[in-house]
Amino acid sequence: MTPTIKTVAVIGAGQMGAGIAHAVALGGYQVRLYDVAADRLPVALGAIATALARQVERQTITRAQADAALAGISGVNSLAEAGGVDLVIEAAVEDEAVKKAVFADLVPHLGPDTLLASNTSSISITRLASATDRPERFIGLHFLTPAPVMQLVAIIRGIATSAATYDVAVAFAESLGKTTTNAEDFPAFIVNRILVPMINEAIYTLYEGVGNVASIDTALKLGANHPMGPLELADFMGLDVVLAIMNVLYDGLADSKYRPCPLLVKYVEAGWLGRKSGRGFYDYSGETPVPTR
Repeated sequence: MTPTIKTVAVIGAGQMGAGIAHAVALGGYQVRLYDVAADRLPVALGAIATALARQVERQTITRAQADAALAGISGVNSLAEAGGVDLVIEAAVEDEAVKKAVFADLVPHLGPDTLLASNTSSISITRLASATDRPERFIGLHFLTPAPVMQLVAIIRGIATSAATYDVAVAFAESLGKTTTNAEDFPAFIVNRILVPMINEAIYTLYEGVGNVASIDTALKLGANHPMGPLELADFMGLDVVLAIMNVLYDGLADSKYRPCPLLVKYVEAGWLGRKSGRGFYDYSGETPVPTR
């Protein structure tokens, strides 16, 4: 553990927040997990327990490590309980207004030296930091999904982020066994600046009838050696998340090459968000996902 961080709060207990809490607890930190919808906490804690058990079965961690990690995570029901920690990682929905509201509500409950981080995958760290009382102690810590497994944590400094905050953030991420990359504070940073437009282009390829879902995913898996096809990956990420990132790119860079595919917009409007809703480019209602187009 880094000398300055012992306790960590994770705000948001969805797939991303639960994964971050899992990874941080495995690193030996005490974790407080909060969600505005309190009923999500037992679901998240159950998912973490299941994921830890799977790691034990695969012999990537020991039973003692799994037990210690699970014991190190506590669900809390208020931001006041979450705020009294050394580091807060926000993992709310990818919506700038929502994230700024979370930070505004959180600030009164923070200690004077608490560091703030956002797990945003696309939104300006500088703008998010401006909604707080400590832009110099605010940074982007972008874990990738699934957070316990993915090796990368992208670190993004806002214009006001201090060198000391950056150094602590790097040391913290590395203490979790992660590799860090530094990204400048531009829309979608590095990974999603490259990855999500590729997914959007795959959706255009489907939209224009160049190939069906199965042929597009097979082509990229076998032709480009990708572990998942782009449409399968979109469903895994959540089509609402893909659309939100494309909109950040389109709005932030004013370049028509980032225009979200109309088919992506339609799927999100229909509530077909991928795995989490049971239907996206694949139907997940049976034992095996079936392409929907």
